[in-house]
Amino acid sequence: MRSDIVKKGVERTAHRALLKALGVCDEEMEKPFIGIANAYNTIVPGHMHLDKITQAVKEGVYAAGGVPFEFGVIGVCDGIAMGHEGMKFSLPTRELIADCIEAMVQAHQFDGLVVVGACDKIIPGMLMAVLRLNIPAIVVCGGPMLAERVGDRTVTIKTAFEAAGLYKSGKIDYKTLKLYEDFCAPYCGSCQGLYTANTMQILTEALGLCLPYCSTSPCASSRKLRIAKESGRRIVELVKQDIRPLDFVTEESFKNAITMDMLIGGSTNTVLHLPAIAREAGIKLSLDLFDEISRRTPHIVAIDPASEFTIADLDESGGVPMLIKKAKELFSNEMTVSGKRIYEIADSAFVRGRDIIRDISNPIRKEGGIAILRGNLAERGAVVKTAAISEDMLKFEGTAKVFDSEQEALKSILNGEIEEGDVVVIRYMGPKGAPGMPEMLLPTAAIAGMGLRRVALITDGRFSGATRGPCIGHVSPEAMVGGTIALVEDGDLISIDIPARKLELKVDADELARRREKWKPKERKLTGFLAKYAKLVGQADEGAVLT
Repeated sequence: MRSDIVKKGVERTAHRALLKALGVCDEEMEKPFIGIANAYNTIVPGHMHLDKITQAVKEGVYAAGGVPFEFGVIGVCDGIAMGHEGMKFSLPTRELIADCIEAMVQAHQFDGLVVVGACDKIIPGMLMAVLRLNIPAIVVCGGPMLAERVGDRTVTIKTAFEAAGLYKSGKIDYKTLKLYEDFCAPYCGSCQGLYTANTMQILTEALGLCLPYCSTSPCASSRKLRIAKESGRRIVELVKQDIRPLDFVTEESFKNAITMDMLIGGSTNTVLHLPAIAREAGIKLSLDLFDEISRRTPHIVAIDPASEFTIADLDESGGVPMLIKKAKELFSNEMTVSGKRIYEIADSAFVRGRDIIRDISNPIRKEGGIAILRGNLAERGAVVKTAAISEDMLKFEGTAKVFDSEQEALKSILNGEIEEGDVVVIRYMGPKGAPGMPEMLLPTAAIAGMGLRRVALITDGRFSGATRGPCIGHVSPEAMVGGTIALVEDGDLISIDIPARKLELKVDADELARRREKWKPKERKLTGFLAKYAKLVGQADEGAVLT
C-alpha cells in the first residue's frame, strides 16, 4: 500500500506516533488509509450538509476495513460572489482546489481518495485532482436543492436573480419580491436547476466517477446518505483491487459526458471545465468536438432555466441512467467506478414518478443544448446555451451597446437604457481581462426581469447556468489580448446566426484595422492571487487552464 511509506518500519516510529495522536490504533496501521476531501463550509448552501454526507462516507470506509482521514477544501458560492469583485476569484479556485487536494494526498500518501463536493468550480477542481493523482478514487456529489412554490409557480434561485428586474419594471410588488427572497433557496444543496453545479455533477456520473444516482439524489435525502456510505465501502474495494480512475476514464468517457451535456442542455461552463479535466488525463477536447457532438445529439429534457422542472424532477424521471437508457445508441459502453458498465446501469433504470425525459425520436430540438459560434467577433470560438433560447431568437441582428464592466451594463439595463433590438457587449471579462472570467447572471437576469425579449448579450466572460436567452460567452480571443471584441463600438451592427454557428461584427476590415492601430489594453492594477492567475491563465477556448 502507498501508505506503508508513512507507517511501516523502525524509521517511521515518529510518523506512527503522530498517527496515534489522531487516535489510530496498531491494528489500523495494517489497513488502507483513505483521504476524504470534504468541501463542507457554512457559506455555500450546496456545502452546508456535506459534513453529514462525509460522516456517512467515513462509516462506509470503516465498515469495509479502511481508515478515513478527512481534510478540508475551499469553496466559493457563485451566487453570493456574483456581481462584485468577489466573482473574479471563483474560476481561479478550480486550480486551487485541484492543487490543494494533490498536496494533501501526496504529502500523506493516502491509498485511496474520496472527494465530497458540490457547486460550480468545486466539482471540476476535484475531478482535475482525481485524474491528476490517478490513485483509487471516487466522487460523492452533494446533490441538488429542492424547490418550493410561490403562488402557482415553482421558484428557484433564478427567480430570485430575476426579481430585481421584475420589481424595477413594476411587474411585481415588494411583497412578492420578499416572498422570492425568502423561498427561492429554501434548503441545502446545489441550486435547483440545470446550472453549472448540477450540470457538472451529472457529467461526473456520465464520466463514471460516482455511483449511480449520486448526481441527482437531493442533498438532504437519506438516499444521499446511503449512496455516500456505499461510496465509502467502494473506495476500500477499489484500493484492494488497485483500480484507478485512468483504468476506466477514457476519451470515450469524455465523449459520453459531452453527449450527456447536449442531451440535457447543460451549462456553458462545461465547455471550460471538461477540457481542463481531460487535460489531466492527457486527453485534448477541442471546441469543434463539442459542436460536432451537439450537431448529432438531440436535446431531450428541458430543466430550469429552460422550463420550471428541476433536478429533483429529473431524479424522479430516472436520472442519468434513464437518460442513457433512452439514448443508448449515442453512448459508448464504458466502465464506471461502480464496477458496472453504463449500459448495465441504464438497463435497470426506472421512472418512479413523472417522466420529463423525451424519447430521442421526439426531441425538444434535433440538436444539442450548446453550440459553438465562430466569426470575426470570435475567431477562436464562443459558446451559447441554445436550450434556453426561444426559436425566434436563433437568428438575430442588433445594434451594439458596449460596456467595459458588468456593473456599468447592469446599471444601464436597470435604468431602462437598453431597448429591444440591442446587443449588449460586456468586455474585459475574460480569463486575463477581469481577471478570472466572472459569471454574469445579474445582467442577464435583469434583461429577463425587465421583459426585454429581443436583446442579446455577448461577452468574453462567462454566464451562469441559470442564464436564459441569447447570451453568448467565452468569446475568444478575449479583449485583454486584442480580440475583435475589444474593437466593437456603440452602434455597430452584430449578426448572430446560431443554426449556421456564426457570430459576426458587421464592420469592414479596413475600419477594424484602423481601430486596432489605436487600441491599447485596458490598464489595471493587480496584486496577490489574481496577479499570479492573470499571468499564467490561458484562453477560454482551451479551458482557461494555467500554463
